[in-house]
Amino acid sequence: MVDGKVILEELKKVVDPELGKDIVSMGLIKKVDVHKGDVIITMTLTSPYCPLAGLIVEDVRNRVASIKGVDSVKVDLVF
Repeated sequence: MVDGKVILEELKKVVDPELGKDIVSMGLIKKVDVHKGDVIITMTLTSPYCPLAGLIVEDVRNRVASIKGVDSVKVDLVF
């Protein structure tokens, strides 16, 4: 089974390109839910109008999907 701590460690590799800081240390990850191999990430961005939102969310999906045992990844954005 996938562990939330492993997911957070992987998400520390996702860096906001404008600020150069990882999304975990910036507090952008609000919640990580794991149900067997299905992962739901609830996160926010530094701004609702973030021009790089698509790139950041795609990086989150790709990194979490690369973890052994993850079958699906859903990212919910909240503001």
